[in-house]
Amino acid sequence: MSKQITDLKPGELWKHFHSLTQIPRPSKEEGQVIEFMKQFGEGLGLETIVDEVGNVIIKKLATPGFENRKGVVLQGHIDMVPQKNSDKDHDFSKDPIEAYVDGDWVTANGTTLGADNGIGVAAAMAVLASKELKHGLIEGLFTIDEETGMTGAFGLKPGLLDGDILINMDSEDEGELYVGCAGGTNANIKFKYNEEPVPGDHVALKLVISGLKGGHSGIDIPLYRANSNKLLNRFLWYGIRNHGMRIAMLDGGSLRNAIPRESIAVVTIPGSEEPGVLDWVTKMETVFKSEYASIEPDLKFSAEVTDLPSVVLDKESATAVVSGVYATPNNVIRMSNDMEGLVETSTNLAVVKSHDGVVDILCLLRSSVDTAMVDLKNAFTAALEPLGAEVIFDGEYPGWKPNLDSPILKTMQEVYNNKYGKIPEIKAIHAGLECGLLGDVYPNWDMISFGPTIRFPHSPDEKVNIETVGKFWDYLVETLENIPEK
Repeated sequence: MSKQITDLKPGELWKHFHSLTQIPRPSKEEGQVIEFMKQFGEGLGLETIVDEVGNVIIKKLATPGFENRKGVVLQGHIDMVPQKNSDKDHDFSKDPIEAYVDGDWVTANGTTLGADNGIGVAAAMAVLASKELKHGLIEGLFTIDEETGMTGAFGLKPGLLDGDILINMDSEDEGELYVGCAGGTNANIKFKYNEEPVPGDHVALKLVISGLKGGHSGIDIPLYRANSNKLLNRFLWYGIRNHGMRIAMLDGGSLRNAIPRESIAVVTIPGSEEPGVLDWVTKMETVFKSEYASIEPDLKFSAEVTDLPSVVLDKESATAVVSGVYATPNNVIRMSNDMEGLVETSTNLAVVKSHDGVVDILCLLRSSVDTAMVDLKNAFTAALEPLGAEVIFDGEYPGWKPNLDSPILKTMQEVYNNKYGKIPEIKAIHAGLECGLLGDVYPNWDMISFGPTIRFPHSPDEKVNIETVGKFWDYLVETLENIPEK
């Protein structure tokens, strides 16, 4: 598999990307990749800084004759989303990613690939390592924890970087230039519950929604894929009201920024209700498959008898929880009036987990309009507090307001047109690029984002198109040669 990857062109970029796939780097566990990047920079003899939060900065002087060009910061994040298929044995804290070539794409065996944002990081590494490219001052800025909190961008201090232009390489459609992104915030919802013994005539069932595509909670949210937490909750709502069902355990989803693909519940029901409930599982699987026939072909809903738990949520608590999951907003809330096809505001009901007397419901809210974000937060509070939930918002980060008069935008439009005979599309993205935060720290930066074509990030279906990686690289190289003078 590795030889397939390292034989691809451009060779230097793919070599560095393959190296990254061999270094465990899930969000919040970037120690190994921070050390890897530090050794990479120092091995080239370049000034290398690891700041107080773990961001790595590598500086390369201008090539002769380019000393008067504006300095460029090439930026990407070194963490990746750790998602795998349920039947895949993989430990993201120690196992390498099994990347391979599949036709026109590079993908991974049963896990996320990490092309988000490994391809961008690899491109910056190739520029830093090259002895042939022509460019002004280059600073590689490799941030940590972009996927689960933007800790690196939040923690970056002024005065560490000298560049004038930020080129973020975390976008996912070749031929498009991104000049804006949505802001976001976390919703943390807590339902406290009381427990009581399992009624004496009950049997236990393990309910599982699986086989969903999931995906990026911003980029893929307009695809209206099934949310496993929402589907399972529909069944629980009905079971509590019609079959004497009690809830013992809930475990749905894993990451705020990934549409949940699998949800599990352990429930108990009166023994006399077992045939009816199992029959209803089969019927609801048919209903779910029908509703999502064109987009979730592998959807499964199953039930099996399992060991009887010792306690369950009392009925009042269980009713409040399923009502809360039903009431929690999810999916696209509003499309943009200004940019066709752009989601303005959305929310992802990402995680539902019971533990230690609490059910946690975790969501990620996104909007490119500040007042719409306030309104969405109010909707959460109004829907959930009357049910007894505690609703707390944190981790808010700003959006990136488009600047259509940006000099780097005009330069990159001209370069692309000269190279490929057309003007690239100008876009904003419904995702949390770090540009908004970084621009707050370095307000002088002229910022833009671009990248190759990546599909289904944040899911085990993630893949990157090989041809577009070549175009992305050639475009980057030519852009650096055409950066204007200071």
